[in-house]
Amino acid sequence: MRLKPYLDLVRFDRPAGWLLLLWPSLSALWVAADGWPGLHLLVVFVLGTILMRSAGCTINDVADREFDRHVKRTAMRPVTAGVLSVRQALGLGAGLAGLAFGLVLTLNEPTIAWSFGALAVTLIYPYAKRHVSMPQAVLGVAFSFGIPMAFAAVHGLGLSWRQAWDCVPPTAWGLLLGNLFWVLAYDTEYAMVDRDDDLRIGMKTSAITLGRWDVAAVMAFYALHLLIWDALLTPLGLGWPLYLALGLAALQAIWHFALIHRRTREGCFLAFRMNHWLGATLFGGIALGFAVR
Repeated sequence: MRLKPYLDLVRFDRPAGWLLLLWPSLSALWVAADGWPGLHLLVVFVLGTILMRSAGCTINDVADREFDRHVKRTAMRPVTAGVLSVRQALGLGAGLAGLAFGLVLTLNEPTIAWSFGALAVTLIYPYAKRHVSMPQAVLGVAFSFGIPMAFAAVHGLGLSWRQAWDCVPPTAWGLLLGNLFWVLAYDTEYAMVDRDDDLRIGMKTSAITLGRWDVAAVMAFYALHLLIWDALLTPLGLGWPLYLALGLAALQAIWHFALIHRRTREGCFLAFRMNHWLGATLFGGIALGFAVR
């Protein structure tokens, strides 16, 4: 069996995708645990994030295989190019999702219950691009589901699955909302790369829906993300590390404006790929803030 097509399918050489999922999940884990969450939770969330993102790639590529052949950037993806069959791709995706679920089973019942919601949104997203004018909002929910799961993992000990809502406080939902705006920002940048191709094949994206307001909207999304997280995290007393992280994240957002304002494919794609550094910066500020508090 050739390994490379399977590695290409899960974007093994492009870790930015799972890092975009990981940093907000770890940030929420630290907030929920009021600091270091313990090695077990850290390992579960890191490995689970990598596995589920990889599984999501297989589902997305199967769902989009007919569209991808008409897009310059995606025409040579393994399923679209016929290197892997649909059955092979779905088999890999199911296996990866099964491994991720095995990790979740080491946690409490509320977290297990929330994992089904995360899987449902992951399955829905590829098809949202056919029917929703801003499918990036659906992706935002999918890429933010690690936040309520992190709170459930910390606060759900001894609770049953029926109490899944009880262990996710308003702070978690606020962090999810703020993170959704971040996903809207970076995935709109991503959609700007393929706008011409997507218009031709009838795909719906935020870049198309926003039209000439795309750059302004991206910057507004960044601002909302940082303002919401600032409002929720400042009362935790994380001090200068948080303020430094927020300032550095804002500077990165300004840099992204410089990359995308001319709407070139290269600039927009670079902005998307560099977004994981913004998430890493915020997580670093949160983790350090708890450490020195």
